Amino acid sequence: YVLRYQYGIFDQEIWNGSQVERPDTWLLHENPWEFRRDMHAASVYYSGELLPAQNKKGEVVYDLVDYDEVRALSYDIPIIGYEEATHFNVNTLRLWTTKESPRNFQLQRFNAGQLDQAGENTSLTDVLYPNDNNELGKRIRLKQEFLLSSASVQDIFSNYLRHHADMSSFADKVRIQINDTHPALVITELMRILMKAHDMGWQESWEIVQSCCSFTNHTVLKESLEEWNQNRIKELLPYQYAIIEKMNLDFCNAVRKKYPGDEEKVRRMSIIEAGQVRMANLAIYGSHKVNGVAALHTQILKETIFKDFHEMYPDKFVNVTNGVTQRRWLLHSNPALADFISKRIGPKWIVDFRHIQEMAAYATDLDAQREFLEIKKQNKINFIKYIKEHNTIRDYKGRILGFTDPLNEDALFDVQIKRIHEYKRQLLNALHTMMLYFEIKADPSSRKIKRQIIFAGKAAPGYDMAKNIIRLIFCISRRINADPDVRDKLNVIFVENYNVSKAELIIPAADLSEQISTAGMEASGTGNMKLSINGALTIGTEDGANVEMHQQITDKWWPFGFGKKASENQAVWHGEDQYSPWEIYLNHQGIHKAVESLRDGTLAETEEEHAVLMAIYHSLLETRYSSMADKYLVLRDLPEYYDTQKKVEEMYLQPSLWAEYAIQNMAAMGAFSTDRSIHNYADYVWGLTQCPVNPKELEVVRKEYSDHDKCRIF
Repeated sequence: YVLRYQYGIFDQEIWNGSQVERPDTWLLHENPWEFRRDMHAASVYYSGELLPAQNKKGEVVYDLVDYDEVRALSYDIPIIGYEEATHFNVNTLRLWTTKESPRNFQLQRFNAGQLDQAGENTSLTDVLYPNDNNELGKRIRLKQEFLLSSASVQDIFSNYLRHHADMSSFADKVRIQINDTHPALVITELMRILMKAHDMGWQESWEIVQSCCSFTNHTVLKESLEEWNQNRIKELLPYQYAIIEKMNLDFCNAVRKKYPGDEEKVRRMSIIEAGQVRMANLAIYGSHKVNGVAALHTQILKETIFKDFHEMYPDKFVNVTNGVTQRRWLLHSNPALADFISKRIGPKWIVDFRHIQEMAAYATDLDAQREFLEIKKQNKINFIKYIKEHNTIRDYKGRILGFTDPLNEDALFDVQIKRIHEYKRQLLNALHTMMLYFEIKADPSSRKIKRQIIFAGKAAPGYDMAKNIIRLIFCISRRINADPDVRDKLNVIFVENYNVSKAELIIPAADLSEQISTAGMEASGTGNMKLSINGALTIGTEDGANVEMHQQITDKWWPFGFGKKASENQAVWHGEDQYSPWEIYLNHQGIHKAVESLRDGTLAETEEEHAVLMAIYHSLLETRYSSMADKYLVLRDLPEYYDTQKKVEEMYLQPSLWAEYAIQNMAAMGAFSTDRSIHNYADYVWGLTQCPVNPKELEVVRKEYSDHDKCRIF
């Protein structure tokens, strides 16, 4: 279940280095795979007043009066499984929209001049992730989350009751995966419907809820754990707030019973605390399983962020490492490499990626190495052609001045493509780029290879420092790409408006995969997997899924690991270890010069640019933007990163050796398929067993369906 948004997060344009957000119109063109399903609409209720009542069990329930009704209409998209045979699975993705229902537009308010209020419910599915740094944005986000939760839970009940006469097997037949905290309100909706519509008692309902629900957490940043002001929930969702209050009372009493006298623990674990409703705490309490998305991530959840919950419910916490689908990110995106693989080991890897390990036998084969490098070269040519024709250079008014001119296909393609965020450390890459620039400028023979550095990613609209980093990358690329002494050895481009289509061009062309987040801050990452299965070598910290990739690939074939471990970084953040960015800044000549370029006029050409770069400078060396200087430990890891990049250059000078390592890395990625992830969810979280389709039974059903569906087109 998802929401059918009118607009995506945004289309990104870079105007003279500044990110400008444009509407990303998802519904501009007709989608032939989408089917409207008016028979499956749902009514979702906001605001109103609660009147106490009782169900048939004598339990307290409520009647909601004077509510604000929103009609959610549904669209279906078939999700078709891959299979060469005629028998394949098709799942349904149901999308909810408020745009299509005339009920949601309040004409009386419009005629009274209250334009915002008149169209608020109609616009609930207008924009993905509306900016929530204002009151209206917060209100819309909360209403979006409840719209998804309520409409979907109602649909789950409707589907169940079409096949079952009563609720006795609901807990055995239904599994709901709460994907991050945004749909956590499904817990309260399940409770409301079970008690109100099906006359169940509180305890019976609660046991069903916990049997059905499980929760996937996607962050290790405490500040990213979702919280809502309790008064906002009380105003917009009074029934749900009443349920949360009762849950919180029961939960806090359970904590007190297990840990008598420890009120501090009660406060840490409470769902409602200091005027805020903690959605992660609600999701954990209401679920029978909680999983992280990489082994290190799950370990951090158990040892730090959710330590109290893990102590109380140790069996709840499991790990399910993320994966990527080789059918999209290799077979579809890189058909030449897919043919290269199938020619040697057959096509079985397409449906069982564990077979990719058989490619290790060809890592030292000279013909295989030559063909692999030729495929990589052709993918680079394809990417360069696209960039020269589509990656625009704009002035400060958005006028197109020309297109990016990258290096040729012989260069090392050094790729960092991901959301722009301080913890992902595009800044580390940028400072290293300036170190390279100064070295080549001083001595062109100091670097033996050509390097094409490729950045891509969007900054959240309200995230100023991330936007500053994009501006820095622009300033660096302008300086380097215009310098005749350097530009034949080093080139920097920022790919505008990064999306899946562009990823499918960049990833097959990449030589080096930058996975350099501050260790202990990345939950998992999937770009690391996509790049690796396409034959890129990883330069990375021991963070997120990098840890498990390193384990699978082994030390022998993982040459470019660097950086402090998560435990070492935690020691700095907790004050157990001392770290002074000033010491590195003053004592490392190359780093000092790179950091100084932020303020000495090397990069900035205007006062505005100077102010932006100075903000980055201050974030590295002062505490005006954070509780500590260089919170993301960029300068701490930069010396080792610099040394590791030298190893990259040394290996790239040996094409045969590089190809051997790349094929070995690709061959070790069998565990990082979504197929394995889904099997793990089925085994460890949902408690499901495989139910293979009987071909004879399928043919009987297919014939019956076709006989009754005379309009069906074959």
